[in-house]
Amino acid sequence: MADEQNTVPAELLSLRASIDNIDAALIHMLAERFRCTQAVGVLKAERGLAAADPAREKRQVERLRGLAVDAHLDPDFAEKFLNFIVKEVIRHHEHAAANHSGN
Repeated sequence: MADEQNTVPAELLSLRASIDNIDAALIHMLAERFRCTQAVGVLKAERGLAAADPAREKRQVERLRGLAVDAHLDPDFAEKFLNFIVKEVIRHHEHAAANHSGN
């Protein structure tokens, strides 16, 4: 690692440090998002609501695609990213429902 720092331009090291910080922030933001969605899963389980909400998911995809365009990010990538997260959220909600029905 020390050899790399001697041969890599300072600007590249600075950009990599920024990327590392952004990656850390993303992880913390995802953790907070999952804390919220887990609370949603518990509420849905308590009220007998379905784990998935296709209408909301559709609205979220449309909203995030628009945000992606505004941010100069590929909207297809943003949609794939959201779909990946939503799939995991639904899995958590199904788990919460199964745990609730077992009580």
